[in-house]
Amino acid sequence: MTDPDRRVLPIEPLDAHRFQTFGDVIEAADRASPFTINEGWARRFDDLARIDTGREGGHTRLSIFRAKARPLPLRLSLMERHQLGSQAFMALAPRRFLVVVAPPGPQPYPALLRCFVAAPGQGVNYAPGTWHHPLIAIDADTDFVVIDRGGPQADGDCDEVRFDTPPVWVEP
Repeated sequence: MTDPDRRVLPIEPLDAHRFQTFGDVIEAADRASPFTINEGWARRFDDLARIDTGREGGHTRLSIFRAKARPLPLRLSLMERHQLGSQAFMALAPRRFLVVVAPPGPQPYPALLRCFVAAPGQGVNYAPGTWHHPLIAIDADTDFVVIDRGGPQADGDCDEVRFDTPPVWVEP
């Protein structure tokens, strides 16, 4: 029997156009106008994300997060945002992960949630104020390089909202 109150969030492919409301897609794509460096042995893809960390004395911080794989279906109940800086995530192994976001605003409304699947080689950079679910590794435990804001108020710059009604799920 299907629960009429159960809302399943469709999983969309991650691409720059679909994601532009929430931030940047990080990937080595031709839209980045790559150019050859190192005597022809490498291609450089510049300016892939707007890293915004300088507000109120902040600085750019580079970290590694180790995310445990989450089984699907997954009930979504927590969203967070960072008002003072952007936050970028890129898997260090060629693995997919899910990206659940809602537009900036006073709270993340369940009806406005979107879910994207980042393909191997893709990452995301959440714009300041964008609501997002904590990391969702899906294929295996995964290490992520994270670029975000450090400095004054860095640990306090995380608004969290929990919601249970209506329940929102992500299914394979």
